[in-house]
Amino acid sequence: MTAVGQQSGGGMSIGSVLDRLRPDFPDVTISKIRFLEAEGLISPERTASGYRRFSIEDCERLRYVLTAQRDHYLPLKVIKEQLDALDSRATVAVVDGTSAPRSARILALAPGSVSPTEFLGERRVRMSRDDLLTRTGVEESFLLELQKSGLLSAGPAGFYDEEAVVLVSTAAAMAQYGLEVRHLRAFKLAADREATLLAQVAGPVALGRDAGARDRAEELIRELAALSLSLHTSLVKSAVHGILDK
Repeated sequence: MTAVGQQSGGGMSIGSVLDRLRPDFPDVTISKIRFLEAEGLISPERTASGYRRFSIEDCERLRYVLTAQRDHYLPLKVIKEQLDALDSRATVAVVDGTSAPRSARILALAPGSVSPTEFLGERRVRMSRDDLLTRTGVEESFLLELQKSGLLSAGPAGFYDEEAVVLVSTAAAMAQYGLEVRHLRAFKLAADREATLLAQVAGPVALGRDAGARDRAEELIRELAALSLSLHTSLVKSAVHGILDK
């Protein structure tokens, strides 16, 4: 076993942490862990020879960060603020009715502000067309119309994900107000333009030669996506107020 994979009584190696996290986060890598360390999300100790030694709390902080990114798509800046808030509390956590020492507490995901960056996450749920119809309650003709208009698409194997449920349900709700699928094309075109703009900014970052280049690019897109959707929301609100005030 290499030095990276070794474990001693002084803490876990980065390889051991990777083994703990991969069952729940298959895409996590050593470079990702090092990137999160560089961003100040964790601070593992170092041996005299320079190897990282991770504590249980370090591992749980990583689990917290990865969960917040995967399930809530929060930017690292927001996640770090939540972790800092947790660190500033003097109380200890109670896990299964037992008060746990601060160094070994299990971090619960702190409630955050609404995160609009969900189009970035990887959706592992796979559902058939029939499953999607059952989940959303729409007619198959409506689903086909969404697909013909380019608003909805299945994965390479013909399956849909959770985002498809949100999209179809939202489109169906808007249809109740008289907005037909052809009207929703404007939203799709606007989203495509925004995505292209974000790609132009993050693309050069992803092409960097260092190990953390892709992680930095993904984080940049998350933050820009959150900002772009916040701007979009503000612009729509302002426009609506202008219409109502006429």
